[in-house]
Amino acid sequence: MPAPSPSPGSPLSRREFLSTSAKLGAFIAAAPYIARGAEVGAAPDADTIKVALIGCGSEGSILANAARPIPGIRFVAVCDIWPYALNSTARRIKAVFKQDVQAFEDYKEMLATVKEIDAVIVATPDFMHAEHTNAALRAGKHVYCEKLMSNTVEGARSMVQTARETKKLLQIGHQRRSNPRYQFARDKIVKEARLLGRITNISGQWHRAVTDDFGTPRGQEMTAEKLAKFGYANMHEFRNWRWFKKYAGGPMSDLGAHQIDIYNWMLGTNPQMCIASGGVDYYKTHEWYDNAIAIYEYPTKDGVVRATYDVLTTTSAGGGYHEYFMGDEGSLKISENPKYTKLYREARAPEWDPHVASKIITRPETGEGATNDLKPWDKPRKRLTMPSKVPTGPAAAGGAAKVDVRETAALDAFDLNATLGDKAIHQPHLENFFNAMRKGVALNCPAEDGFSTAVTVLKVNEAIAARRLLTFEPGDFKA
Repeated sequence: MPAPSPSPGSPLSRREFLSTSAKLGAFIAAAPYIARGAEVGAAPDADTIKVALIGCGSEGSILANAARPIPGIRFVAVCDIWPYALNSTARRIKAVFKQDVQAFEDYKEMLATVKEIDAVIVATPDFMHAEHTNAALRAGKHVYCEKLMSNTVEGARSMVQTARETKKLLQIGHQRRSNPRYQFARDKIVKEARLLGRITNISGQWHRAVTDDFGTPRGQEMTAEKLAKFGYANMHEFRNWRWFKKYAGGPMSDLGAHQIDIYNWMLGTNPQMCIASGGVDYYKTHEWYDNAIAIYEYPTKDGVVRATYDVLTTTSAGGGYHEYFMGDEGSLKISENPKYTKLYREARAPEWDPHVASKIITRPETGEGATNDLKPWDKPRKRLTMPSKVPTGPAAAGGAAKVDVRETAALDAFDLNATLGDKAIHQPHLENFFNAMRKGVALNCPAEDGFSTAVTVLKVNEAIAARRLLTFEPGDFKA
């Protein structure tokens, strides 16, 4: 489902927008709708939300650590079929979080036994998301489920329908939607100030170097009978489930889902076609493509936007991971890692006020010379100067006419009071979920939006297999 439009009202001029932002350090968070009819304020104790975690692997640990600093969040139960991961997570929560938790192998037993659970975080392999999420919703719990929503469209659709039936909250873990940098970029730079002009193209990528498959610590293997009970062929597939078609959607689903979701969200619409190529060219023991390249077309009120995305797992070359929104007056390169984040102005665009722009890239609390110990992904950038006029044409180009694009400021300098600070990148999205429970605020990625993204992403694998262009119908994105 398309993301909601910004609040009605007259758009600010560029100068008014930049000046207001500089003076106030303004940040207006996006306000996607909450699931219709969802119950809110459901925690019996308004000060404490009691949470259970299903899935104690790497992503489950990341989410637990991100939830830990949020006031009033207490873990009461954890669940995993692998004793090694289950016991390790339970011990850490008890030792580091100072919270007593019950440990379960069977999620059904956990939901039936621990009545005090208010919310469940689902961080299991993709093929189990629908089963675990639907069970938790039907048990009366609100759910935060990691992306991709499911490895099948049918599984994702069932989750939307169950959330509607039970009137419980379902947040899908596309955490960029809650990142203040991304919210500021979409709401203020792209939509309100229209600094990019008309967006014509998008490109995005995630490039990773060659990595070895995960092994199993000696003595921690599960028996073949137990693995079969839970749907796994062997320990290798259990530990490396992301590479096998029964359990997941491959790198396009695992990595690309985060970024393709931002395409839909930033444009406020869904694609109309997809064509793709990929293959198992390197990792011969895997089933899923180790590289894939996709092209989408998005219909917008300003015209078609053509978008490309590629995911590579055999090289880190090419600038890591980012999304690049390119318009006729400016371009935005954005990433969860600020070192990849930049804003560019085309020479043909109306000038940006140099004085105001220099204010925007000033961050008093973390400017040059500050001693704040920031994480690498939130390191302030050196202040940049803006030319009062960008020369173009034959004279400026030494006789060869060309368009000159100048970097003007890093986007993380625009956010001012909207920085992540010391927060982990998943924390704002979890905060949004818990605030939806407590206060009824809108979910930033409700089930319907997660479903649209799942449909968009899974079509890539279908297009690669079909080796032809595939189209979307508007009804494809409705659950």
